[in-house]
Amino acid sequence: MSDQLTLSAEARERAGKGASRALRREGRVPAVVYGNKKDALSIHVGEKELNKLLMTGHFMNSVIEVTTDGATERTLPKDVHFDPVSDRPMHVDFLRLDKNSKIDVNVPVVFVNEEASPGLKRGGVLNVVRHELELLCASDKIPGEIAIDVAGLEVGDSIHISALQLPEGSESAITDRDFTIATIVAPSALKSSDEGESDDEVAETEVTEQNADTVEGEDGEAAAKPSE
Repeated sequence: MSDQLTLSAEARERAGKGASRALRREGRVPAVVYGNKKDALSIHVGEKELNKLLMTGHFMNSVIEVTTDGATERTLPKDVHFDPVSDRPMHVDFLRLDKNSKIDVNVPVVFVNEEASPGLKRGGVLNVVRHELELLCASDKIPGEIAIDVAGLEVGDSIHISALQLPEGSESAITDRDFTIATIVAPSALKSSDEGESDDEVAETEVTEQNADTVEGEDGEAAAKPSE
């Protein structure tokens, strides 16, 4: 399950671009908490504290407990706006959660037991088509990652979403097709070798056919000499 993180906030007394710029000069980041049939709450959070959470690498897939004036709300980050030049966080959107809600999240995939894959041991390459899975998850059961076992897979084998046993409370958000997550492909060196063998076989066939034509010609001449 994804980590549950905490973030202290203060209510914003003023809105607008001018007030937001003033907050950023003070090392604060404007934010908003919305959803769950409640009024939106305008807040601001510490930039340093926010950056620490952003650097975890799973901020967008983690439940964030935002505490404002002693009241705590369970939220999920939905968007972070960054300055295009400095890359500093400029604004954050948090979605309120309740225990029974289901949310759409992108969960990273990791591959395990690669040493037990005959295809990879023979030099095959794991070609990852999707590094994340779009899942519908219970808000209190968001997985931190999806582990995919590649033990026993050979070159040419593919891993589809239908082959995965997703964690309890999670299901694929894409239901109209059995999409591919990864495949094990032959390395380019092996492909080149196979192509080279095919060319040799063709050349050998051509030589055999030429020899056959020569034999037929010699036989034809030998048969003509007695008649002369």
